[in-house]
Amino acid sequence: MSSAAVKAVALITGGSNIRGSLNFIQLPDGATRVQGTITGLSPGRHGFHIHALGDTTNGCNSTGPHFNPFKKDHGSPMDSERHAGDLGNIIAGSDGVAKFSIEDNQIPLTGKHSILGRAVVVHADPDDLGKGGHELSKTTGNAGARIGCGIIGLQSSV
Repeated sequence: MSSAAVKAVALITGGSNIRGSLNFIQLPDGATRVQGTITGLSPGRHGFHIHALGDTTNGCNSTGPHFNPFKKDHGSPMDSERHAGDLGNIIAGSDGVAKFSIEDNQIPLTGKHSILGRAVVVHADPDDLGKGGHELSKTTGNAGARIGCGIIGLQSSV
């Protein structure tokens, strides 16, 4: 049995100039670390989520809803009431670049609720973390259009 960590990657594309590369690694404590850089964003906060489907046949719009195997309402990554795929916001600087590292216990790369083959999506607007009072707050965080996405796939260990 190999003790090598499970790793995954997603290449983000969208619009005319949104590009990014994300690396996922399942840590020994069960959490998954997501590290990446996404360029071409407008400055400020952007909702960042794992969506249920790895289907980009209609761009980011065919990735389905947020990954939600436990049938909960949308929330913050710190909340007990949240979709597994709710990763909050990433922040782009004035140069349109977002560099980030997120650790989360609800997005495993192995097992029944693995995120492999699903999509990661960047939204146009900030995620209100389910607390905005908008009709979409409890389903999408009212994070707006899907402006970039990529399919999460296993990364070569070579």
